[in-house]
Amino acid sequence: MKDDTGLETLLSLDSEIFPMDNGYWTKFEVKKVGRSDRVPHGVRYSLTLHDRSNRRVFGIDNAHGFKPKRKRFGAAKTTWDHQHVKEKVLPYEFESPESLLEDFWNEVERIIGGK
Repeated sequence: MKDDTGLETLLSLDSEIFPMDNGYWTKFEVKKVGRSDRVPHGVRYSLTLHDRSNRRVFGIDNAHGFKPKRKRFGAAKTTWDHQHVKEKVLPYEFESPESLLEDFWNEVERIIGGK
């Protein structure tokens, strides 16, 4: 990662919980780790949005791997960066700490704002 400012901002959010409108709340878990095949960007993260019943309604993380649905003749590939949208798990393409935060907050705003 070229710019450490975005990484430092993301890391500074570790263990933060933010109350939101309508009883929603967000939680951040972020740790710097060694780069590996599973974590090529060197950041283990879980950014989640919960409703007033404490159910996760959205999240982006790389805490566990999953195998996306594959095409008919495609190879099975375990992907670590992914997002949870209610009960669905979808791949997420980690580009940078800044884009991760932007993507997360945009989706939080969409869900809370009802857009």
